[in-house]
Amino acid sequence: MTPPPPGRAAPSAPRARVPGPPAWSGLPVRLLLLLWATAASAQGHSRSGPRISAVWKGRVGQDWVDFGQAEPHTVLFHEPGSSSVWVGGRGKVYLFDFPEGKNVSVRTDCENYITLLERRGEGLLICGTNARRPSCWNLANGTVVPLGEMRGYAPFSPDENSLVLFEGKEVYSTIRKQEYNGKIPRFRRIRGESELYTSDTVMQNPQFIKATIVHQDQDYDDKIYYFFREDNPDKNPEAPLNVSRVAQLCRGDQGGESSLSVSKWNTFLKAMLVCSDATTNKNFNRLQDVFLLPDPNGQWRDTRVYGVFSNPWNYSAVCVYSLGDIDKVFRTSSLKGYHSSLPNPRPGKCLPNQQPIPTETFQVADSHPEVAQRVEPMGPLKTPLFHSKYHYQKVVVHRMQASHGETFHVLYLTTDRGTIHKVVEPGERERGLVLNIMEIQPFRRAAAIQAMSLDADRRKLYVNSQWEVSQVPLDLCEVYSGGCHGCLMSRDPYCGWDQGRCVSIYSSQRSVLQSINPDAPHEECPNPKPDKAPLQKVSLAPNSRYYLSCPMESRHATYSWHHKENVEQSCEPGHQSPNCILFIENLTAQQYGHYFCVAREGSYFREAQHWQLLPEDGMMAEHLLGRAHTLAASLWLGVLPTLTLGLLVH
Repeated sequence: MTPPPPGRAAPSAPRARVPGPPAWSGLPVRLLLLLWATAASAQGHSRSGPRISAVWKGRVGQDWVDFGQAEPHTVLFHEPGSSSVWVGGRGKVYLFDFPEGKNVSVRTDCENYITLLERRGEGLLICGTNARRPSCWNLANGTVVPLGEMRGYAPFSPDENSLVLFEGKEVYSTIRKQEYNGKIPRFRRIRGESELYTSDTVMQNPQFIKATIVHQDQDYDDKIYYFFREDNPDKNPEAPLNVSRVAQLCRGDQGGESSLSVSKWNTFLKAMLVCSDATTNKNFNRLQDVFLLPDPNGQWRDTRVYGVFSNPWNYSAVCVYSLGDIDKVFRTSSLKGYHSSLPNPRPGKCLPNQQPIPTETFQVADSHPEVAQRVEPMGPLKTPLFHSKYHYQKVVVHRMQASHGETFHVLYLTTDRGTIHKVVEPGERERGLVLNIMEIQPFRRAAAIQAMSLDADRRKLYVNSQWEVSQVPLDLCEVYSGGCHGCLMSRDPYCGWDQGRCVSIYSSQRSVLQSINPDAPHEECPNPKPDKAPLQKVSLAPNSRYYLSCPMESRHATYSWHHKENVEQSCEPGHQSPNCILFIENLTAQQYGHYFCVAREGSYFREAQHWQLLPEDGMMAEHLLGRAHTLAASLWLGVLPTLTLGLLVH
């Protein structure tokens, strides 16, 4: 419950009496204050929450398009550098070209939920459930050509967990080929030199998250890594229900020598992904999403793997791994539960010249598929990048360079509330803290985010719900108020101060003012102090009940109401209400006067509100005095020309 802000009259306008707030059915004001304080304290760690909230108000048709109907199951496809986006729905594929403000749709069968959109050659491959007969189509030059049933490219139901990976002419899939047989999920190569699948015993009810192919130093050593979560084999009541994994396969795997291994992956190994904070004893076991950020110098070992994890209370953490660490674990670790000497070649090793894996090596890996060593996050402490009370579901990461040359990794995380959190990680993690700087509402109609795609070239996010698709710029600098101080206090690496405005570093032809001091960025501004808040006045009757409201623009700041050198009310970071409310239960003579709401964020102080409470008679006297001054000035201005003329004549 948030009461409305008090009435605000223009300083020059006559002030009428402003009534106090309603009595809320006799509920004591002190009890209301206690309820607000309790709710605020229950919000958890303040700095992990977003500093400000912003609503993206793009232009209809050019930044935001409505589907015209609900689409409960969608798939989003966007090619980097393109201004258009494809969205597959029920029996329909939408094409939106944002700069042109155009959209078209291509229909397929009504009971066909589109689950896959992929560019193949000059056409677009479209695959869907097709009334439980998974099929594909090719769309080229506006013409749809049926390709018939294609098992493994689309699931039988849109609710099924599915993952399809394309690499040249090879296709990998986690989708079962038979609806009522083979219910144990497998990772398959469904197109390539030979079809292979994982053994039924190496994964326990897996939920596949992400798959990628990593080109290593030697072609024969190229790896397939896929990330998933599965049921925990440890049935201890205190053990988590799920464990998160990364699995490796050799891309050149040709199967084994025996009849039991000839059609199976012979190089499968899996490792546990650890995401826990020993200092707070918090563990995050449920992998939600993965994003791979390639190294800018092309070093595959330095590719960063961002994983979003959750715990049973739906709190989240982000852990960052390197492909080099993952590769080292698979190359050097012993096998969990296997105490004999490892065969040669060791399990998981890729062999040159498409050599088959010896039967002994396959048997050991098949019976002991998990390595003993766990994959831990990067950094000396092996802890999460950050953890939060919010439930994150998807993540993309943009590597960017600020105007002063420093590199930042900016994370965009979707929440279960249909918003996006913008989190800034300094390029050198030791040099600064990770900051959650903004919460973005990307849609006109609040809804869950079904898909999100990053275009680093055009610096755009593409997101869709069941109702609409939106194009959100990465540099939302216009949302920052408060002049130079507010712009730099945002710590947004995309934004800087230039010619009296907070602007995107990409829109200015010259270097803009940005701070390299994350603790006190406002000190870089040319004016030493921020502007003071304008004075607002209100007249009140004695013994009346009233409240003052101060909007908490920054959730990382402490807001305090000051009156006659006393702090009357303080609202700490994480305060639930969007306003810091000062209740005056019974207005006495001592409570008239000036009230200041001061925002303190580190070493930054800003006067956010300035109110003067006047007794009704005092307000009337001030009003009459002001009218008298105005009348006297008018009379003097009227007499002045006559007097001047008389002097000239004299």
